[in-house]
Amino acid sequence: MSAPHERRAAVTGIGVIAPNGTSTDSFWKATQEGLSVLDRVSREGCEHLPLKVAGEVRAFDPAAVEERFLVQTDRFTHFAMAAADLALENARLGQADTDQDPFSIGVVTAAGSGGGEFGQRELQRLWGKGSRFVGPYQSIAWFYAASTGQISIRRGLKGPCSVVASDEAGGLDAVAHAARAVRRGTNAIVAGSTEAPLAPYSMVCQLGYEELSQEPDPSRAYRPFTDAACGFVPAEGGAMLVVEAERVARERGAEVRAVVAGHAATFTGASRWAESREGLAQAIRGALDEAGCAPEEVDVVFADALGVPEADRAEVLALVDALGAHGSRVPVTAPKTGTGRGYCAAPVLDCAAAVLAMEHGLIPPTPNVFDVCHDFDLVTGRARVAELRTALVLSRGLMGSNSALVLRHGAL
Repeated sequence: MSAPHERRAAVTGIGVIAPNGTSTDSFWKATQEGLSVLDRVSREGCEHLPLKVAGEVRAFDPAAVEERFLVQTDRFTHFAMAAADLALENARLGQADTDQDPFSIGVVTAAGSGGGEFGQRELQRLWGKGSRFVGPYQSIAWFYAASTGQISIRRGLKGPCSVVASDEAGGLDAVAHAARAVRRGTNAIVAGSTEAPLAPYSMVCQLGYEELSQEPDPSRAYRPFTDAACGFVPAEGGAMLVVEAERVARERGAEVRAVVAGHAATFTGASRWAESREGLAQAIRGALDEAGCAPEEVDVVFADALGVPEADRAEVLALVDALGAHGSRVPVTAPKTGTGRGYCAAPVLDCAAAVLAMEHGLIPPTPNVFDVCHDFDLVTGRARVAELRTALVLSRGLMGSNSALVLRHGAL
C-alpha cells in the first residue's frame, strides 16, 4: 500500500439527479446552456404556503430503484440510491464488473432535511388512524443517515461508512471526508448529498428561515449579487461522486476526472453573514494551502450565492481577502440560480459542474442574474470558454458553517 501522502484522491464517477436533469449528461447540457427550471411549487399540500417557487425534480422515475428499497425509504434516499448507481456505473465500479474487495469501498453522505415526506405520511397515519397503521420503516426512513445506510446495504459496500452533519456546507465536507478516507487507505468512497425538502411538513419548517425567498415570480425569486436579491429558492435532488485512490483507478483503467486537492472548513454562527466573510476567507486559505495552490492558480469559483445582500457582499469580499487582487478578476459562477439551492446537495452539484467545466473548458453561466451590483467577474448570460485547471467550490450553511474545496483537472 502506498504511503498516505502518495494516495491522491480522484473523482472517477459522477451521478446526478437534479431539477434540470436526471443524468450527468442532461444536467451538464442544461447547466452549460444556462437554463432555468425554477417554477411554481406543484407538490400536493403546498398550495396554500407562502413559499411559491422551488427547484423540483420532475423527471425522476422511482422505478430505477427496486420496490423493496422504495418502500423502506424517503424520496431523498431514492435520489441518493439512483445517483449512486449512476456514479458507480460511470466509474466502472458496478457489482458485475469489478473484482474489488467490498470492504475497500465505503459511503459518506450529508443531508439537511432527512426524510420529511415519509415522516409526515406516517405521523398522519398515527394521529388519523392509530399506531397499528404506522409502518416499521418510520424508525429509519426519516433519519438523515438513511442514504448512507441504504446505499451501503443495496450495493454491498462494506468499507468505512459515515454521515457528515455540518449544515448545508456538509455536502462539501462529505466529499472532503471521502478524500481523507482514501488518503488513509480506503480504495474508494461513494460521496455526496441528495435532498427532498419540498413536502408540506418540510416546507413549513423552512418558513422559519428569513433567508428564504417568497417571491412568486420564478424569474425573479433567486437573484444573488444583484440589488433585486431577496433570498434563495430551495431545491431537491443532488449528486453522488466516486472518490477513489488515483493509483488504484489508473491501475484498473478508470478515467481520473479530477483530483480533490484541498479542503478547509470554519464556523461563524447562524445568520451572521457579515462575519461569514472572515470565516469563508479562512476556509479558502486553508483549502488552497492543503492543495499547495497559489491564489492566482484558481481559474474559476463556484459561489455559494445565498441571495441575501449582506451574505452576497461578504462572499465577494472574502474572495478578495483570500485571493488578493485575483479575487476580483477570477471568473465566478453560480449555476444553482437556475435549479435552486438544494441545501447540502447544492455544493455537491457544484462539484459535479466544476469537474465537467474543467473537462469541457467551459464556465457555465449564472441564470436569471443581470445587473450585478458587486465588483467581481460573475459569468452571466452565456457560457464562457476558458482553460480550466483548478476550480474552487464554496458553501455556507444557514447555521454558520463555511467550507471551501479545491478541485484540480484530472490531467494534472
